[in-house]
Amino acid sequence: MAAIYLIRHGQASFGSADYDQLSEKGSKQAELLGQYWRARANPSKFYSGDLLRHSQTLSSFKEGYQGTATPMIIHSGFNEFDHVDILKNYQAQWQDLTKMSEEINQLKEPNKTFQKEFSQALNRWVSGDKDQEYKESWLEFKTRCIRALHDIIAQELANKRKVNAEGNELKKSKDILVFTSGGTISVIVQHILKLSDQQALEINQQARNTSVTKLLFSENMLSVDYLNNYSHLEQAGDDWITFR
Repeated sequence: MAAIYLIRHGQASFGSADYDQLSEKGSKQAELLGQYWRARANPSKFYSGDLLRHSQTLSSFKEGYQGTATPMIIHSGFNEFDHVDILKNYQAQWQDLTKMSEEINQLKEPNKTFQKEFSQALNRWVSGDKDQEYKESWLEFKTRCIRALHDIIAQELANKRKVNAEGNELKKSKDILVFTSGGTISVIVQHILKLSDQQALEINQQARNTSVTKLLFSENMLSVDYLNNYSHLEQAGDDWITFR
C-alpha cells in the first residue's frame, strides 16, 4: 500500500494585483510544514501544479525539510479552478479584482461579506446552468483533477508491476507529495467518498493553508486516511492558521 499526500498551498496574496504569489506568512507556513516533515521518511516524488503558489509552497517546504534530492514532476491537472473567471461572471463590475477588494474592505465586515459573495459565485458555477460562460465548467474541473490523481496512481502501479516482472526485490513504497489547491483536494475527496457537490464546497471552505490530506492506494483500493491536517500550524500558534 502506498500513500499520496495532497498539500494545499500556503497563504496567497488575495486582494493584490497578483493573487498567485505567496505572502510572507504563506512561505513560512510551508517552511513549518517542511520542518514538521523531518520526522518522516524522505518522499519518493514531488508533484506540483504549475501555478506559482504551488511551486513556491514546494520550494519553502524544501527549505524547511532539508532532505535529500527528490524528483519533482509538474502536472497542470492539479491546478486550482479559475476564481477570477468565476467572480467576473458572477458580478460584471468585478472585472478589476483589486478594485473589488478595495470596495469590500471598506465594508464593516469585509471577510464575511467576501465569503458570502464568493460562495454565491461558486454555487452559480457549480449549478451548471451557465457552463458556456466559463473557461472551465465545474464538471470539466472535477474530471481534470480526478484524472490527474489517477495518472499518478497508474504510473506508480505500473512501476510496481515492472519491478515484480523483472524479479527484482520490491522496496517499500515511499510517500508521494502533491502540492496543489483547496478546490482540487476537495473534488478528489468528493470522488473517493462519493460526496455531493455541496459537501465538496463545504470541504473547500474549511481547507487551511498548507493543510495535508492523506490518501492510501493499492491495486484494488483507494481511500482517504485523513483530511485537512494542519498540526504543524497549531504547534506554531493560532496566528499561523489561515484559510486563504
